[in-house]
Amino acid sequence: MALAYLLLGLIVVALHVDRIGPVFVEIFTQAFGFNEVVGAALGYIVLTGVKRGMFSNEAGLGSAPNAGASAAVTHPVKQGLVQTLGVYFDTFLVCSITAFIILVSVPDLAGAERGIGLTQDALVGTLGEWSNIALSVIIFMLAFSSILGNYYYGESNIEFITTRPAVLTGYRILVVVAVLTGSVAGADLVWNFADGVMGLMALTNLIAIGLLSGIAFRLLKDYTAQRRAGRDPVFTRALLPDVTGVECWEDELTVTGPIDVQTRNRQAEKHRDHLHEHD
Repeated sequence: MALAYLLLGLIVVALHVDRIGPVFVEIFTQAFGFNEVVGAALGYIVLTGVKRGMFSNEAGLGSAPNAGASAAVTHPVKQGLVQTLGVYFDTFLVCSITAFIILVSVPDLAGAERGIGLTQDALVGTLGEWSNIALSVIIFMLAFSSILGNYYYGESNIEFITTRPAVLTGYRILVVVAVLTGSVAGADLVWNFADGVMGLMALTNLIAIGLLSGIAFRLLKDYTAQRRAGRDPVFTRALLPDVTGVECWEDELTVTGPIDVQTRNRQAEKHRDHLHEHD
């Protein structure tokens, strides 16, 4: 879905290739100009950027780890790197292509429509009416998959806390009410409510990140050491004997399953790169 959106954006930018230079000039002059900084607009820009960044990639909110924790990998750092890649993909690619779609298609933003309508107008003005349908399908799929994903996060957390069926039923009712309310409420109300809730999530989760950071760095050190040794990194709880409460990662056989010698050698060769081959 995101790749389809990126493709539409690249087509728009290619059709307005003559506007790329002026757009870069506009971005830097309006972001770092004297009037913008002195007029305290930079603080508003940063605040808006942080809020939209949280909404786009959810970094630091503690939501994506629910999905990452269910992935089957041989070392937790592998999934951590995948989760990190998602932040760069969402922010640097998806958000940036949206900005370029608007800026190359709508040189004068004075009086332009706010929100997603601005992106829709930019796409339709360049590619035609069919792009509005394509964008609607992409947005629907992204929204629908996000609803399912967040529902799963909540359900898995509730089942971890309690197994009472009444609690899960009540949660499902609240989800339906929230989806219905969000579909008919005004955009400003939805954005402000989402920003407030995500701010509370971030404050809570950053405390957990701080407490777990020591373990994360130790895991990264172990992962790097195994890569340098030319191994496909495998983690077992014996590598962190002082950490209690680890319910899986029992031993290498249960983590990887039975692997024949030829496959193990091929994996080792794959993970022996120039960065980690020598100290």
